Amino acid sequence: MAELEQSCCSPQTQATCCEPSDKADCCGAEHGDGCGCAAPTTEPVDIREAVREKYAAYAVAAPGTVPSPADREGAFGAVLYSESDEGGADVAVEASLGCGVPTAVADLHEGETVLDLGSGAGADVLISARRVGPSGKAIGLDMTDEMLDLARRNAADAGVTNVEFVKGYLEELPLPDASIDVIISNCVVNLSGDKPTVLREAARVLRPGGRFAISDVIADENMDDATKADMQAWTGCIAGALTEAEFRGQLRAAGLTDIEVQPTHRVHPSASAAIIRAKKPTPSPQRATHGLAIPVQLTKSSRQIGGMP
Repeated sequence: MAELEQSCCSPQTQATCCEPSDKADCCGAEHGDGCGCAAPTTEPVDIREAVREKYAAYAVAAPGTVPSPADREGAFGAVLYSESDEGGADVAVEASLGCGVPTAVADLHEGETVLDLGSGAGADVLISARRVGPSGKAIGLDMTDEMLDLARRNAADAGVTNVEFVKGYLEELPLPDASIDVIISNCVVNLSGDKPTVLREAARVLRPGGRFAISDVIADENMDDATKADMQAWTGCIAGALTEAEFRGQLRAAGLTDIEVQPTHRVHPSASAAIIRAKKPTPSPQRATHGLAIPVQLTKSSRQIGGMP
């Protein structure tokens, strides 16, 4: 019991011990209400804070020491990357918690500016930075100080300089309008409690013709109410997931087009990982009136970060 309390029930590790399949062994009622996620509560749950706490705990743990059952089965994490994907980012890849490899499907080009939503330890940012080259830039956005610190260390150790890691929220991107060529993300959009706003923000910062190419989790149409309500599953990328139809509808509502949803592998009895792509439309050519062209003016958000165009 003492060993269990030290490895599972301490305040420092409660955030990561209770994967759904571990509850009976780790956090069952026989261990007392102080042992993690089995403790009953009537307090409302702050989704953002619950997610932040869990991923902060992952960031300060040694890579590979807190895998979920899905990690061990190959549904999440570093096992999804091949050596060719890593591009010198092997340390960051080892700390990956994602459900796919968005850089493998984003079709990145030299000179592009890439934004990774929920960049975590920085694996996909570092891979993107090498693919867009010195004339391009890769930006990682995360809300967790511990993850940002880890990502910056990984970038320094890898010798990658055309990167920037920014603190912020998916629902309030601290970036100018029309400043990004490609948005990627690895199993993060589903963690937000306000996905319509996330997708509108993504559309706002994309340049006309810009691409949205992410890996995420999509829920089966028949996902049960208990799974949807399970906060532990939410922070493990399951309960927060949209169905394919919901994802398509919210991307269209955000103004994105050419939507593709391609399931890749099962990550849960009620959900699959998927590659999700879309584009921001390019404005129609300027119309002429009485021989005069009517210019189209783009406004910029007042929220900018240093070094952005």
